[in-house]
Amino acid sequence: MKPDFSAWGHAAATRHRAVPARDAQGRLWLLADREADELLVQAVELHAGVAVRWQRCQSEEVDGWLAASERDFRALDGLDSSVADTTPGEDTAELSVVGMAAQASPAVRLLDAAIYDALKDGASDIHFENHARGAEVRLRVDGVLLALRNIEGAPLAEQIVSRLKVMAELDIGERRLPQDGRFKLRFNGREIDFRLSIIPSVFGEDAVVRVLDRAAIAQEAGALTLAALGFGEGLRRSILGLASRPHGMLLVTGPTGSGKTTTLYAAITETYSGRDKVITIEDPVEYQLPGVVQIPVNEKKGLSFARGLRSILRHDPDRVMVGEIRDTETAQIAVQAALTGHLVFSTVHANNAFDVLGRFMHMGLDLYNVVSALEAVLAQRLLRQVCSHCAQPVKASAEQRRLVGDGPMQLLAGAGCAHCRGTGYRGRRAVAELLLLDDELRDLIAARTPMSRVKQAARERGMQSLRVAALEAVRQGWTTFEELDRVTVDA
Repeated sequence: MKPDFSAWGHAAATRHRAVPARDAQGRLWLLADREADELLVQAVELHAGVAVRWQRCQSEEVDGWLAASERDFRALDGLDSSVADTTPGEDTAELSVVGMAAQASPAVRLLDAAIYDALKDGASDIHFENHARGAEVRLRVDGVLLALRNIEGAPLAEQIVSRLKVMAELDIGERRLPQDGRFKLRFNGREIDFRLSIIPSVFGEDAVVRVLDRAAIAQEAGALTLAALGFGEGLRRSILGLASRPHGMLLVTGPTGSGKTTTLYAAITETYSGRDKVITIEDPVEYQLPGVVQIPVNEKKGLSFARGLRSILRHDPDRVMVGEIRDTETAQIAVQAALTGHLVFSTVHANNAFDVLGRFMHMGLDLYNVVSALEAVLAQRLLRQVCSHCAQPVKASAEQRRLVGDGPMQLLAGAGCAHCRGTGYRGRRAVAELLLLDDELRDLIAARTPMSRVKQAARERGMQSLRVAALEAVRQGWTTFEELDRVTVDA
């Protein structure tokens, strides 16, 4: 018997706990853990248009078939995307297959299905991009965009965006200006936050939904340790040593989505003893840390990073985490806090560890105070891992061997399978470069020495660049040369 959910429907099979399956002769059966239900058989026959037989089996078998179907099932598959003259329904509190099947509006069903598939695939963002004939839905999984579904019909695409606006309590009538908002849904018993951004485009309004699944963040990071994030033992010891100092500043830099905040969470969690007070200010609070006071930024109410940081310092903290240094005022307060006996963690958007110094210079800060407060800058990226289910040995070209250098190496690449959605990659790990400041480096920076000389001095002290760290990951076989060139540059 081979399950065939297309003969009836995934939602109906889950609701009635009866699995549709076909035998070797192609006959349709219903497999269930109870006596035959004639009314159910008649309903399936009416739907499938063929005779249906009933077979009783063990509950464990039914659970296994339904679980396997849940893993392989895409909620968007098979949904009717025809245009219907409907208006967005009321907000969806609980996201489930059964709930989607009960929705009367095609726009609501398509949107719920896209969010459902995004959560199942561990996507960080859902993109709704309009074109002349409708819209395309794409997911960002492991940092890469993957096509999910094409929606036919501009009216239906407009209804989906209107539905998103209703959920985020935005102005439905405003279509000429960008809008930002947030909403929440429950999925598998947990509450998930979503951030919505809408911008006008040539063919309508494009929307991007950022998924903030706190439970998934905790699960992916294991026990929120640096080792679980992929940091090697040497780098891990250095970061934990920095996170245990009584004062100073540790900055983490990298592009959006490179895991900066999660790295700081892990460093704080591993060094938290309960004897000191830790306060964070974030936008948003992505994961709740035990024993840590966490404050969400609220720009609409006037609670900015700078204003919140001033108030935090009056609460006698030992360690402070600032979600992001975006402006001169926040940077000045953070530097002053580090100079007055606090340990400050923060993130800055820059391409590498040395560019952070340039950012502070252009902010107009006193460079002597910056280098006096700054202990280290960690620049990191996330590289996709070769899928362990379809990994295969590959031969390196002469150019690739030249890049990796002498020594043993194990080059692998994923062939593509159901576990990795055919991409050959599953999950991501961090690679990083760590700039540790000593007195000589501080003197060079404060004297505004050309950055090339500062880089040379750091390399002489054993600093390993991001590119070298990524090459080592390729040598170990957990990522590929293609991923190396996608994420890092030869500098």
